[in-house]
Amino acid sequence: MTALPVTAVTCMEDRAQVERAGEVVLAAGVGRLRVGPVTPLTADRSLRADFAAGTGARVVDARVVRRYTPVPPGEPGVDASALRREVHELEQELADAELLRQRLDSTLAVIAQARTDLHRDIAQGAGGGDADPERWADRLDRVESEAEPRIAERHKLRRRLHDITTELREARRALEVIESDEQELTAYLDLVVEADRDGTAELRVTALVPCALWRPAYRATLAADRRTVRLETDAFVWQETGEDWTGVRLTLSTARPTLAATPPVLSDDVITLRERSAEERRTVEVDLREEEIRSVGSPAADAPLPGPDDGGDVRVLHAPHPVTVPSDRRPHRVHLTAFTAACEVENTCAPELSPLVVTVARLTNDAGHVLLAGPVDLVRGSGLVGRGTLEFAGAGEEFEIAFGSEDTFRVVRHTEESRETTGLAAINQRTVLTRRVRLFVSRLDARTGAPEQTVTLRERVPVSEVSAVDVDLRTADCRPAPDTLDSEGIARWTLSLAPGEHREIALAYDITAASSVTGL
Repeated sequence: MTALPVTAVTCMEDRAQVERAGEVVLAAGVGRLRVGPVTPLTADRSLRADFAAGTGARVVDARVVRRYTPVPPGEPGVDASALRREVHELEQELADAELLRQRLDSTLAVIAQARTDLHRDIAQGAGGGDADPERWADRLDRVESEAEPRIAERHKLRRRLHDITTELREARRALEVIESDEQELTAYLDLVVEADRDGTAELRVTALVPCALWRPAYRATLAADRRTVRLETDAFVWQETGEDWTGVRLTLSTARPTLAATPPVLSDDVITLRERSAEERRTVEVDLREEEIRSVGSPAADAPLPGPDDGGDVRVLHAPHPVTVPSDRRPHRVHLTAFTAACEVENTCAPELSPLVVTVARLTNDAGHVLLAGPVDLVRGSGLVGRGTLEFAGAGEEFEIAFGSEDTFRVVRHTEESRETTGLAAINQRTVLTRRVRLFVSRLDARTGAPEQTVTLRERVPVSEVSAVDVDLRTADCRPAPDTLDSEGIARWTLSLAPGEHREIALAYDITAASSVTGL
């Protein structure tokens, strides 16, 4: 059997394409080549094998052969039963006890040899008239003091060996009744090759395997001067294909091969037309809804982004160095790219959503590739401050990263709402809904001589999409007036607060609806 190591791996959404390559020895003519072992999870239909061009060899047929073989000695697998694990533990305990018994026997043999030598010395000294009873008695006491505890320990060890042997015999008998001999599913590749001449040739085999996936992860570090952000792109790779990937070229792809497995189900759309009733002609039904503002800043560069109309281009990322990923079900972090970009940092707060003042950095994606959505570790001067989420950002596109809240600020929000009716009924009657928002902003640190800090506050003003409803900002009641009010209805204030300073902001607007409007 010829072993071909895994040299390259392409991870996709829920599987991986594994490539093996190596030199094999061929004989002229048609022959059979067995390559392995390989993981039994290898997809048969995806198996491809070929030789390098110019070698005069070609693959006629390739298939995956699977068989059950006895499990090699060692620790039981992760799916082993509790009884099999108990048998393994008893076997280990028995082996350790046997080693300890051998060491005790060796020690007692040395002590017995010392006792024999001492007895010979006593006999020779007494026969030659050179008697030394005190020295002999002392040496005999030392020999006996060394032998007695070890003899007692050996007796205890023999009883322990007897108990372990009995337990192991009973456990093995129970295992034979409950389970059959454990076998392991193994696989190898059976190739039929044809060569023009004797020699060696480079063989390359590729196949898809399940139980492998990857997800992007990031680490964003805000510089101490708050002028630059370093963004590191990593990937977490999991796999349990049954074989380790050691020193492989790793490629990460957004391809989803499962999408082509089942075509979409198409059905006819039934459209029904009916005349509107008189009540429906007289009234206009409206509703309040929230829409997400998707624009972050400046438009993206001229890099085309994948979409449903352009085929959904697959994005591919490459690991810069060889990677080792064991088959252990655990995530392994792989570094991909890193870049440092200039940024604009602001302390911003949206009191309607949260009273926290958050440090937000706006920067441009200079990584040279798209940034896929994923978790991001946030690092500032004090170290790791938390974890956030990075949304999809195209190459050259501007995006934002939030670096946690500023504890030196406090924002409190109060709202009031009143409703009144004006005009004559059935002529020009209108409903006016007045909303007032008051914001109290405080800077809590009172350090003398500390510079002012800028805070940006954002509040929403409704935007009407029908002519029967008007939204008017009450400029006279806004203190101070918003610095900007964009077309999306976002009012923005930029405040500079000294240490210990407090500010109050008032916002008021009217929602005026005609009498035919319902739903407000």
